[in-house]
Amino acid sequence: MLHFLCWTVAAALCWIFCRSTGVCIAVTAAALYMSFFVATFFRIPDRKAVRDDSLVISAADGNVINIEEADEDEYFHDRRIRVSVFMTFFNVHVNWYPVSGEVRYVNYIPGGKVFAMHSKSSEKNEHTSIVVRTDDGKEIMFRQIAGIVARRIECDAEQGNRCIQGDLMGMIRFGSRVDVFLPLGTTLLVSKGDLVRGRITPLAKLSSK
Repeated sequence: MLHFLCWTVAAALCWIFCRSTGVCIAVTAAALYMSFFVATFFRIPDRKAVRDDSLVISAADGNVINIEEADEDEYFHDRRIRVSVFMTFFNVHVNWYPVSGEVRYVNYIPGGKVFAMHSKSSEKNEHTSIVVRTDDGKEIMFRQIAGIVARRIECDAEQGNRCIQGDLMGMIRFGSRVDVFLPLGTTLLVSKGDLVRGRITPLAKLSSK
């Protein structure tokens, strides 16, 4: 709403004070485009969430840009499978809980502005890490990571609260990546390059052990 108001005011002022009709038309067109872009960017799609305790569902819309084993030294201090989903400007940027359970850990870390496609952004960039313990005792971390142009990470998770798979968790404003850290041995259901949708696309199937 604030973005729409600012662009509306800019267009109105241009028509009042500028004598060039061409400039006024250009500013008005830009205002309409930016208002539409921002409204599209911040939309929350109406989707029926996939809820299955054996699955880890994507927390974000985007493309799987990397799947690798990585050392997770913030909480687990061991090796995990990291699945990275990159969000472009044209994706929805709200985030959802990938599993149900108890929120065991929430930590915001200020950081730099490394391009989010780079693997180092997971540790070096501004990010919020959330760990959820499922009802059968498995702990899954997912991390909201800001990119070069990201302005703000919003996270509604609170330690000790119970969360439901597919419920709204937060948003990265103009931002760009969500990493999910899975136990070694987890069965992956996506590959690098796949297009995924939050609340819907299964990333992995958890072991029954």
